Amino acid sequence: VQLQASGGGLVQAGGSLRLSCAASGRTFSSYGMGWFRQAPGKERDFVADISRNGGSTYYADSVKGRFTISRDNAKNTVYLQMNSLKPEDTAVYYCAARVGYTRVSVASYESWGQGTQLTVSS
Repeated sequence: VQLQASGGGLVQAGGSLRLSCAASGRTFSSYGMGWFRQAPGKERDFVADISRNGGSTYYADSVKGRFTISRDNAKNTVYLQMNSLKPEDTAVYYCAARVGYTRVSVASYESWGQGTQLTVSS
């Protein structure tokens, strides 16, 4: 599966934004999907994950209650709705397909998209 993330931009603290990740190929619904983020000089960190049918989601503590991951298998797209944004959310956001067991581990994912930049101003 090939992934293309979009929707990033510049937003003020407290604002909202929705990221999209479009997948090509017929096997999108076979994968759990995850969002990660990477700030300059830092490691790529887990943000959120959703199961193949969307029935199960998991979030990093830092975004729980503010971010919502969802998916539309008919559109081959996974979303990340981000509310109450903070300057510390500034990063490049990546989507990826989960092939491993551990939802929070980078090593469990493949087919990383190119990333989309989110900048939150204070």
